[in-house]
Amino acid sequence: MTLYGLGSLHILETSGGIQHLVGKRLRHPFTGRLLPVLADVLVDREIGTGAVKVTPAHDHTDYELSVRHQLPVISTFNEDGTMATEAGHWLQGMKRFDAREQVLAALSERGLFRGMKDHSMVLRLCSRSGDVVEPLLRSQWYVQCRDLAQRAMEALDREELTFVPSSFQKTWRSWLSNISDWCISRQLWWGHRIPAYRVAFPGSCDLEGEAAGLWAIGRTEQEARRNAAKQHGVKESEITLEQDDDVLDTWFSSALFPFAAMGWPHERPGFRDFYPNSLLETGSDLIFFWVARMVMLGQPLTGEVPFRQVLFHSMVRDSHGRKMSKSLGNVIDPLDVIGGVSPQRLHEKLQEGNLDPREYRVAQEGQKRDFPHGIPECGTDALRFALSSYKCQGDDVNVDVVTFVSSRRFCNKIWNAMKFTFAALPTGFQPLPLPTVRPDAAIDRWILSRLLRAVSGCDRGFREYNLQAVTSAIHRFWLHELCDVYLECVKPVLQCGEPCHQDTVRQVLYVCTEQALLLLSPFMPFLTEELWQRLPCRQQPREPSICVSRYPTLTQLPDWDDPGAESDFLLTQEVIRGVRAIRAEYRLTKARPHLYVCCEQSARDRLVPFLGPLRTLSRSGSVELLIPGEAVPAGCAVAVINQHCQVHLHLKVGIAHKRSPIPDPSFLRGSRSADSIPLQALTGESACPGR
Repeated sequence: MTLYGLGSLHILETSGGIQHLVGKRLRHPFTGRLLPVLADVLVDREIGTGAVKVTPAHDHTDYELSVRHQLPVISTFNEDGTMATEAGHWLQGMKRFDAREQVLAALSERGLFRGMKDHSMVLRLCSRSGDVVEPLLRSQWYVQCRDLAQRAMEALDREELTFVPSSFQKTWRSWLSNISDWCISRQLWWGHRIPAYRVAFPGSCDLEGEAAGLWAIGRTEQEARRNAAKQHGVKESEITLEQDDDVLDTWFSSALFPFAAMGWPHERPGFRDFYPNSLLETGSDLIFFWVARMVMLGQPLTGEVPFRQVLFHSMVRDSHGRKMSKSLGNVIDPLDVIGGVSPQRLHEKLQEGNLDPREYRVAQEGQKRDFPHGIPECGTDALRFALSSYKCQGDDVNVDVVTFVSSRRFCNKIWNAMKFTFAALPTGFQPLPLPTVRPDAAIDRWILSRLLRAVSGCDRGFREYNLQAVTSAIHRFWLHELCDVYLECVKPVLQCGEPCHQDTVRQVLYVCTEQALLLLSPFMPFLTEELWQRLPCRQQPREPSICVSRYPTLTQLPDWDDPGAESDFLLTQEVIRGVRAIRAEYRLTKARPHLYVCCEQSARDRLVPFLGPLRTLSRSGSVELLIPGEAVPAGCAVAVINQHCQVHLHLKVGIAHKRSPIPDPSFLRGSRSADSIPLQALTGESACPGR
């Protein structure tokens, strides 16, 4: 069985039924050209007849096969999509789809048509026009990459270059060890024009077309002219040059950037200060297109790799795990997250694009499903913090607008915590030097110890390029330790505590908020700058901005580490959770019943330093510690904390002990309150929480 076609089509077969034809030649019914029959592993013998035509000039796979078997490469298409002379004079100038109809008709007339059958295939379509893409052979400029790739792999072996995560080392070696020559010419009207010139002079002859033309290379036309004259032994005045219209591949131009931006090939002042760079951060999908190209060009042209480390972040996808695409309508514009956008405006943006009407309807339905109420205004700080909170090393990131809204609420929490701090600090408050802040109260020592843990977590996360660990440490300290615990615990002290204890609390509160703002500043520069400028100054002259202030480190802070206080407070928190569970079960919203904690001596010793925080956070009228077996008043609800501790919350009306007055946080209003602070942020950004 044979398959006929146009141009340089060869029969490729592997089925046993026509094995005897291998090595024979078949005559083309229209052009008379002899087509060899070959055997190759390219074809799946179970599909169709087991025979397939080969078009080396119009298919990438067939071209590689033609190189193996030394087949002629004949092009049957012109650049305008019409049929070339090689297709036959009867088809010359005809459009490609019309030509196919003519071929079928001609086969039928000659009795050679055996029928047709549909089958699945990969058909490349233009993303803009939707037209079928027809590969064509063109003369191109190439870079031989074998030696360049070998040097790039050796740089990794010598640890001149490292990857984070390190798993990309395997991908790097696998790709570079099987690299092909790099086509660097593009037929576009923008880009760096290739510095290659076609040479012509009296007596020169180009008999074989463009591929065998005379070329000269030079940074300028004058340099190319000198090179051509020297190469061909003619006078410069006799030479005519015509620069190639092609431009350099975008990735080739981008690969030059690390050193070209520093003035290369001239080693200008400062070149060695910024080359090589210390770190490149980029997407994991660019390891071949950009990272490898920069390394392969940087080494031979400058003698060094362009950077020492490469941090690969994950691909950003939508909340369903789909790649963001305009045709799907699932692209999240960062400006829409910052300023907010209505559903109507989202639909209008789709109309402003170049979508097919069918794709527009699909995209619109997707927007209605994912953003029924549009995207709320979240601000730049919330956007930056939310994106940094995702795991950037490893799996793809599925971005959900809910994450941005959660970060905006976190901004609000920080703003309100600082309002509390501003109100608690009296006029003329003077912060003490950090080494002198040594509180005695257990809860004060606990929060300072937790601050050290947050600083340590941020330092370790930055060193490991794990921004998720950094944001988690900051979020945990601000929300779950400073706001939810410490601020609630110190409200009674600031209202009716001893003056000396109040002063200590204010110093601790200042230290915690100051250092926590510094920790947060890389992720929320606008919010932290606004709040930083309102904090009392620790030293004179003060840094002009939080951006240039020293980032907290363990070596700069005193040794506030107190593992004992942290361990003891864990038991207190377990008791508080038990009491809150009882209150929720019995719907005790406003009542402050008496609390009895029955525990062994070891647990009593751990709870005694935290009786004040226990009473405040459990919202109990009073707290009494009992030994095992001691009588508990009737009418109590019981919760078991562990084998050594139980809590009894007195519920019976009329039996509960008279509770002490609970501090009213409204005392903070009227002093140095943030209610009177004008909310105008620096750099023209609104100071509203979340911006």
